[in-house]
Amino acid sequence: MKNIMNCLLLSLLTLGTFAQGGLEYQEPPKEIKELIDAPLAPWVRIDNKGENVVLLYRNAYKSIAELSEEELRLGGLRINPVTNIGSRTTFYNNVKVKKAFDEDAKQVTGLPDNPRMAYFSWSPDESKMAFTHTTSSGVEIWVLDVIKGAAKKLSNAGANANLGWPMVWSIDSKSMLVKMLPDDREPLINTNTAVPTGPTVSTSTGEKAQNRTYQDLLKNPVDEKNFEQLARAAIFKVSLDGTMSKWMDTGMYRGMDYSPDGNYVLITKVKRPFSYLVPYYRFASETAIYDKSGKQVKMLLDNGVDEVRPKGFMSTTDKPRGFSWRADKPATVVWAQALDEGDPAKEVEFHDEALELPAPFTGEARSLMKMKNRFSGITWGNDNVAIANDYWFDNRNTKTYLFNPSDNSVEPKILFDRNYQDAYSDPGNFVTAKNKLNQYILSMDGSNAYLMGDGFSDEGQFPFVDQLNLENNKTTRLYQSAYTDKVEDLVDAINMSKGEILVRIESPTEYPNYYVRNIKKKMELKPITQFENPFKAMMEVEKEVITYEREDGVELTGTLYLPVGYDKEKKEKMPMVMWAYPVEYKDKASAGQNTTNPNEFIYPWYGSPVFWVTRGYVVLDDAAFPIIGEGDEQPNDTFRKQLVANAKAGIDAVDAMGYIDRERVAVGGHSYGAFMVANLLSHSNLFAAGIARSGAYNRTLTPFGFQREERSYWEAPEVYYTMSPFMHADKMKTPLLLIHGEADNNSGTYPMQSERYFNALKGLGGPARLVMLPKESHGYRAKESIMHVLWEQDAWLDEHVKNKDPMDTSIEMEVDK
Repeated sequence: MKNIMNCLLLSLLTLGTFAQGGLEYQEPPKEIKELIDAPLAPWVRIDNKGENVVLLYRNAYKSIAELSEEELRLGGLRINPVTNIGSRTTFYNNVKVKKAFDEDAKQVTGLPDNPRMAYFSWSPDESKMAFTHTTSSGVEIWVLDVIKGAAKKLSNAGANANLGWPMVWSIDSKSMLVKMLPDDREPLINTNTAVPTGPTVSTSTGEKAQNRTYQDLLKNPVDEKNFEQLARAAIFKVSLDGTMSKWMDTGMYRGMDYSPDGNYVLITKVKRPFSYLVPYYRFASETAIYDKSGKQVKMLLDNGVDEVRPKGFMSTTDKPRGFSWRADKPATVVWAQALDEGDPAKEVEFHDEALELPAPFTGEARSLMKMKNRFSGITWGNDNVAIANDYWFDNRNTKTYLFNPSDNSVEPKILFDRNYQDAYSDPGNFVTAKNKLNQYILSMDGSNAYLMGDGFSDEGQFPFVDQLNLENNKTTRLYQSAYTDKVEDLVDAINMSKGEILVRIESPTEYPNYYVRNIKKKMELKPITQFENPFKAMMEVEKEVITYEREDGVELTGTLYLPVGYDKEKKEKMPMVMWAYPVEYKDKASAGQNTTNPNEFIYPWYGSPVFWVTRGYVVLDDAAFPIIGEGDEQPNDTFRKQLVANAKAGIDAVDAMGYIDRERVAVGGHSYGAFMVANLLSHSNLFAAGIARSGAYNRTLTPFGFQREERSYWEAPEVYYTMSPFMHADKMKTPLLLIHGEADNNSGTYPMQSERYFNALKGLGGPARLVMLPKESHGYRAKESIMHVLWEQDAWLDEHVKNKDPMDTSIEMEVDK
């Protein structure tokens, strides 16, 4: 009797906990918790020759205590001011090394106690790796001898990683340039106790500054001073024997990059004035070239605050941008320059130009080539061969050019001119190899280059390696994966002349592992890693990619999972969870393509709905939700109608298979997927409940565009109104679970979005629950938070979907037709 009473009391406490406003972190049911507790396989780093492997181990999640460490949010950054590194940095806690084909890995010796390691980077000769270790007081620089499997400390805890990578290797692999804290750093000001000296004033001069709704921006002079002190660093040269010497005086260094020959360093500094409208990478800055002694050789750009740009996703600065070194030359700097003053609305023959300036960096820059769209990169080959790429959002076009970098009078040849959303026509990426300067350039055999592609087609996914003759454009297929029960991902080329490539192979129940495949030898496959599947509970899960049609004929897909132990002969009608994320397209053909492989490993990461197959649910994951606007029509002009059509098609398809009770279907999504959920519950009667995580629900709070919508609120007010669930909160009668991180830093998804939407629903009598996660950002990191989120979702589904009262008929609402 005592045990019965205890169980009854526990049940009442649990029910009460679910209903009350504040509660302690909860844990999900055993089936889900065991999957969360499964150990994480290491991150695999393999050298360019495929000989040495470094295995980096970490915990799958942080703790809430780690997320509760001191944090300052300044200029778009989140910084731990005590340790001088990003407060959300992912740390690794162990390292092992092995020869590629050895079965067992060797524990690295000499690692720090209680390691918190990050920023791993190969030396140019790939014999070593540099990394940081964050102590309780700061950041140390360490080096790993990959061959010996031994690590040692190079610096004290004075490195400055507040603006990202704190070190860069010298070309000879014998030293590094390291950003170190300056001796004259001033104490930070406590923003909570600082006495204001006056108001904060912002001024509009009449120029249009239509910026995204960035978060964590500077807000006042105190923020400015704190940002400056945290960003300031002196650059030291640190040798592998631990000796240090100052190389450059204090500045706010954003980037450092040695020239391929090691004689020059390209450096970008942040400087005043700062901005309250844009993040730190658009503050005033200067980019210059310095010699090995730290003496300035050439000022490339002295730029003011970059607050004002023309409207549109393809807008950019009218100043030189994207400085980098040419990989096939000892010291030639390259950059892009807009030919339309950064305004995509201007009708010009060419929108961008690539230019170069070789050492000693005197005279005028030379034009390399002009391109139709926005510049997006160059893969260098030799004096006469290079590959350039551009793209244009409005029509989803991308072009690949073959050009002669030595003669700009030779018209570039367009190799590929395609819709970048058309996965079936994707020719793949050009294969690169290291040259004598330890830089990656085109891997070529005479006039032949190589391409590796994902190989999506209407018959499935078959990754490939092609040989492309750059003289006659003839393509020869050298290898195509033949797996129909596994996924083979072509990771990288090791040696194309020998036919050796690095691949990763997985199946629904076979954990991803790495191999070296020789494409010139049939069945030649050598294993590098042998990780076991840590998710044994998912071994028997039925999984398939289903194809179905929307009412307008657009072909859709989704990954269907059946509950653990489900009897397909009996076909018991089960509850279902549908999870999705809308994607905009400019043509129906691309929208209808299948880019989901049913043979991918079933990986139950924290944001996935696949956990619920262990709880008796059918799951339709990655359900296709294309939003299409062809020609002059924009996708969002018919957003709601297409949203409902996508959802109905998915439910109809699984219902027709006989697996589900369509009266017990839930829909879920994260970020833009959460926005989707709220709209579906407001404008259809398809679902029993919804789960919306970290979403935006009032589009007037993102008035200068959102997601892939370029028009401002004032250009398309009806679109913003129609798409905002907040504006239609009176129609929402379906139970909705809202979850949001209190520290969300994603552009547009302020925590206020969920708070205000919940208040509207509560005021109008809509059934909803709001869960705000302390310290969490747009994605959730703390294990306590993740466990609680899974508990919340499970309890919500259990109450409103699995155990939904069959007599409960939802209040009818206006349904989009």
